[in-house]
Amino acid sequence: MSKFTLTNLDAIIALRTSADAETSYTKSLLDAGVARAAKKFGEEAVEAVIAAMEKDKSALIKESADVLYHLLVLMRAGGVTLEDVQDELQQRTAQSGHQEKASRGT
Repeated sequence: MSKFTLTNLDAIIALRTSADAETSYTKSLLDAGVARAAKKFGEEAVEAVIAAMEKDKSALIKESADVLYHLLVLMRAGGVTLEDVQDELQQRTAQSGHQEKASRGT
């Protein structure tokens, strides 16, 4: 049995872009626009931080899943593909984290 991947989740989100917003939460988020998708992502990120701070592993797993889902929705709403991000990560991991950060000037 193969593992579920972010690519699988991204494909599900892509399919739901043509669904009816009445029946698809994903479609309703996308229809509401980038600001709504960003707000939901932020809410889920805060919940993940709280779970981590409380050392609640079960909650952190669940909130992390929510963060990843909402990030992919936000990316789609913003016109960014998973492949775009994977390409960026590939470039960044070709060098050490310290070197990569220094190259960005931050």
